[in-house]
Amino acid sequence: MSEIKVEQFPIKLEVEKHLKYLKELNNHQDELEYWLSEALRLNGIYWGVTATYILDHPEIYDSKEISKFILSCQNEDGGFGGCTDHDSHLLYTLSAIQVLAICDTLSEVNKDKVVKYVAKLQNPDGSFSGDEWGEVDTRFSYCALSCLKILHRLDAVDVPKAVEYVKKCMNFDGGFGSVESAESHSGQIFCCVGALAIVDRLDIVDADKLGWWLAERQLPNGGLNGRPEKLEDVCYSWWVLSSLSIIDRIHWINKEKLINFILSCQDTETGGFSDRQGDMVDVFHTLFGITGLSLLGYPNLAKVDPVYCMPVSTIERLNIKTRTYNQI
Repeated sequence: MSEIKVEQFPIKLEVEKHLKYLKELNNHQDELEYWLSEALRLNGIYWGVTATYILDHPEIYDSKEISKFILSCQNEDGGFGGCTDHDSHLLYTLSAIQVLAICDTLSEVNKDKVVKYVAKLQNPDGSFSGDEWGEVDTRFSYCALSCLKILHRLDAVDVPKAVEYVKKCMNFDGGFGSVESAESHSGQIFCCVGALAIVDRLDIVDADKLGWWLAERQLPNGGLNGRPEKLEDVCYSWWVLSSLSIIDRIHWINKEKLINFILSCQDTETGGFSDRQGDMVDVFHTLFGITGLSLLGYPNLAKVDPVYCMPVSTIERLNIKTRTYNQI
């Protein structure tokens, strides 16, 4: 595949402005939106920290202070809440473990308590509940298996049962839904394909059929959508591309058009990425715009692992065995 060059595109990646945007995320405590998003605080830290590492400028955050806050979000049950004194959930627990791993401070957490919390959320059919209240979703299968893999404790759950449940959620079009018989969706596909990759069971996936469905998500403007007849969105530059990368079909989309689309969604004045051009930026879309560019081979970005959405350097340091995934 041809090498990507910055000069190919009419818009450049505004690295310095994105770093400024990311650095100032916690400086808005006088705004209502800051407190309305409190339940997502831990997720937001994961999105911001990972973005800085992929931009190759992790120094803009104080990793010790971040780790201290993350640890303050762990509850007695071993799980993590979205902020201090919030109830535990698998979504937040994975984000916590990811951030601690990226910051190289996993040694500071009580791993056994985390493992016990995750393991008790597995149901008899192999699925996982997100929390004690029992909602089931394939997102939680991914969160549980990813978290345990990072901690090197997949032995704590019934992996064959977990695989069996994910397989039940596969549809006729090769995609996966949130539960059995649910519509295929790019975000759920990432979760299911990622979960299967973690436990080395990609043999279940029909790579050509799924690859075709994912490649069909690219629209004439270059952007990707999450399912048929929906608008393009920068976040699917991650959900779709990572899945294509895992099944070795990433070359089935037009990389130049997608890069142009992603770059067009930057705010070139304030930094950050929005879902699509002209909308307000947020840290969620900023991370997935940047990780999408990394998967596409955009210059001067650190490599991101398509299974874990973490820097490849972190995965290597954790001694997690993973095969080499193709970038475009």
